[in-house]
Amino acid sequence: MKYCVVPLGCQMNKSDAERIAQVLEQQGHTPTENEEEADILGVVACSVRQKSVNRVYGRIQKWMHWKKERDIITFLSGCVLPIDEEKLQKQFDIIFKINDLPKLPEYLEKQTKNKQKPIITKQNINLFDYKTLYKDYNEGFWKIQPKHTSNFHAFVPIQNGCNKYCTYCAVPYTRGREVSRNSDEILTEIQDLVNQGYKSITLLGQNVNSYGKDKSNQELTFTQLLHKIGKLGNNQEKKFWLYYTSPHPSDMTIDVLEAMAQYNCIAKQIHLPLQSGDDQVLQKMNRSYTLDHYRNIIHQIHQILPTATIFTDIIVGFTDETKEQFNNTLQALQEFQFNMAYIAQYSPRPGAKSATWDDNVSPEEKKQRYHQLTQALQQITYQQNKNMIQKTYTALVEGPDKKKGHLLARTEGLIPINFPETDTNLIGTFVSLKVHSVTPFAASATRI
Repeated sequence: MKYCVVPLGCQMNKSDAERIAQVLEQQGHTPTENEEEADILGVVACSVRQKSVNRVYGRIQKWMHWKKERDIITFLSGCVLPIDEEKLQKQFDIIFKINDLPKLPEYLEKQTKNKQKPIITKQNINLFDYKTLYKDYNEGFWKIQPKHTSNFHAFVPIQNGCNKYCTYCAVPYTRGREVSRNSDEILTEIQDLVNQGYKSITLLGQNVNSYGKDKSNQELTFTQLLHKIGKLGNNQEKKFWLYYTSPHPSDMTIDVLEAMAQYNCIAKQIHLPLQSGDDQVLQKMNRSYTLDHYRNIIHQIHQILPTATIFTDIIVGFTDETKEQFNNTLQALQEFQFNMAYIAQYSPRPGAKSATWDDNVSPEEKKQRYHQLTQALQQITYQQNKNMIQKTYTALVEGPDKKKGHLLARTEGLIPINFPETDTNLIGTFVSLKVHSVTPFAASATRI
């Protein structure tokens, strides 16, 4: 049977999809990118934002239409809230928690024998039980080797779940408490990836810099893990860049930055979510840091990692956000001069604390604030990128660019650069590029 797995949402979901693919192929199923010819269709979903949930509905409606014409088994997993599971259980044949992935072959077999009855794994009553989650992940899920979709970039999960309980976020209610993966397994996986020639490796977690805190005195800290990986990189002839996402500002410490500065293989790029530039909003979001605290981290980054690019996340239109509070966020954006910001309009998520509050910023006002922030970001990133002109960068080629006859590459700081080239053999290799022009979010260069 042919299968197709569609990851929606963040990099963690893409990583989860790679492990799902491995399980399916171990059962003898073959992959296809063409949904119309697949016998098994799966979605790795995201309940964090309503737009992502809407994409699930759009997909399953199309698949249900196909089910009228031929036998198809559909499944749903990922970050899915119980309320979304309930709404979707009549559309999907199988719905399971990602930590139950080792049981997927069993679910598929049951569904094949009894096509009329959907298989819905109930909300794990032990979702907040660390011991149960540790067994599920460390003895089950993480033992599954992923089937990487790229031969030069790989995701390596190091942690799952979150203990922060930001009031706008549903992740703790979909993935449970923080669980750290065994560090020896992480290091072995990274070494294997480097041996295979992977050039870009990203450590994944909902809060990567809390790694090891759930196993205090039994496991490495995040800083210690970076040192181990850095030393591993020093002993390799093969060049690679290591990234991590996402850290939480309240857990970001100077020793992490110092570790990054010490090793060439650790990319000088940091994704540090701000979410708001107003202290009152941050408090209401339960972010557990102030703007001054965040400002101090940015200062430390500039001091210790002067060449680092800094990305961030920002939410506009959070509950009760006033125009003055939004203006504080706008000022923070201009102050910190981010290289990139991912801006989202707030939407209440069932299960998150803020879902019980009035969503009292109008959709029109959210859109206006979104556009205002985006315009400011464009001005900032354009000025940042102008500093790249006439400079030469090492960049990793990712694939064809939208511009015909060009390839797309990214710098160590993840700034995209397109350059004229048709030789696809360069994909997955490092090239030297001299920048001659820029836009707000990219650069153009010639190969040297």
